[in-house]
Amino acid sequence: MGAVVADDGPSGVKAPDGGWGWAVLFGCFIITGFSYAFPKAVSVFFKELIREFSIGYSDTAWISSILLAMLYGTGPLCSVCVNRFGCRPVMLVGGLFASMGMVIASFCTSIVQIYLTAGVITGLGLALNFQPSLIMLNRYFDKRRPLANGLSAAGSPVFLCALSPLGQILQHKYGWRGGFLILGGMLLNCCVCGALMRPLEPPKKSEATKEPAEKQVKKKLLDFSVFKDGGFVIYTLAASIMVLGLFVPPVFVVSYAKDLGYQDTRAAFLLTILGFIDIFARPICGMVAGLKWVRPRCVYLFSFSMIFNGFTDLMGSMSVDYGGLVVFCIFFGISYGMVGALQFEVLMAIVGTQKFSSAIGLVLLAEAMAVLIGPPSAGKLLDATQRYMFVFIIAGIEVTTSALVLALGNFFCIKKKSEEPHTKEAAVEREELNKSEDKTPEDAKVDSIEVEQFLKDEPEKNGEVVTNPETCV
Repeated sequence: MGAVVADDGPSGVKAPDGGWGWAVLFGCFIITGFSYAFPKAVSVFFKELIREFSIGYSDTAWISSILLAMLYGTGPLCSVCVNRFGCRPVMLVGGLFASMGMVIASFCTSIVQIYLTAGVITGLGLALNFQPSLIMLNRYFDKRRPLANGLSAAGSPVFLCALSPLGQILQHKYGWRGGFLILGGMLLNCCVCGALMRPLEPPKKSEATKEPAEKQVKKKLLDFSVFKDGGFVIYTLAASIMVLGLFVPPVFVVSYAKDLGYQDTRAAFLLTILGFIDIFARPICGMVAGLKWVRPRCVYLFSFSMIFNGFTDLMGSMSVDYGGLVVFCIFFGISYGMVGALQFEVLMAIVGTQKFSSAIGLVLLAEAMAVLIGPPSAGKLLDATQRYMFVFIIAGIEVTTSALVLALGNFFCIKKKSEEPHTKEAAVEREELNKSEDKTPEDAKVDSIEVEQFLKDEPEKNGEVVTNPETCV
């Protein structure tokens, strides 16, 4: 854990780190904004939906939860579609689905119908856009990847700042139905972003030599071998715990302010504050993560960001007025931005480009159940206690626990492997030393694969030579 996989592109093409990659980055910025800000921005309409359908907080929270669950739970489906059809076609279809769901939701007459339309259909459309955009970003950037991830992730707070007050305005002028209809039209911009995802093409001179390898990779629509990587398993476990509480405060902070007696516009402005801080936190964190000394250890920066976020939730539980909520949103925006900038950068560093399309789908699937449980369970707790303090405390405990799982798992993995050579050069030096002392066979070679075979053939000497550790978080 802590090592970084070198990314050579899906077909041996080196990442350009610029050029058309900036257009791809712009498309990722828009897609990330819609994917993550939309479930939070929809919470502006919750009070109106509660009055019209005579339902509780937990019932409306299911809308955001289903949106996020579809975004996460359809990960393997998106991976298969991308590996089969490519990123661009999948994103174009996803944009149509996202728009269609919100347009149909504007004509719904029950909350269950809204679950199916604004939740399932729109959520599926956003998922078919979000995951392919990250895959394309990973293919176009390597050296500048942490910065690219930070800039792309900044789309979430930018759109949150825009969509939250826009949703409030649309609700006052056109009601929640008109607001849903207009937002559905806006989601058609996802199709435009999908058109920007131009696939990388390998050099003509290398086509003949790499054709067999390419065909072999294309046959694997979903690669489960990533679970052999201990770092990937630890990351998946920690991320699943984290999302139980990560999205709860942004969903409920607006309703919290309204219950304290503040106007709807002032309550919605809290999300704008959170998003404004988040805008700067993500690119700055991306630049920090790209530093030469920090990048190999970005997992610890990620762990710190989660602890920071959990501690902020715990402190926010003691807010009793609008000023306290403003302070909470400022610090939550910083910590949330750090998490957003680092979560996929860490995953990309673990598995590399070749397996990223499958890895992200499996990670999102593992997180789906947690996302589906988080906000509704918080809503049930709120309905039972009528106190937001407990909602924020539970969310903070969950996020802090995930940070401890990731940090401790990473620490003990490094401690275990620190006694072994970590590079091919170290294995070579050990081989040469053993040869000079006549402790190894003459045919032992420096290649790590042959060293592994040597260890299998000579188990009694496996304390003499070790292989390279697998890349972890």
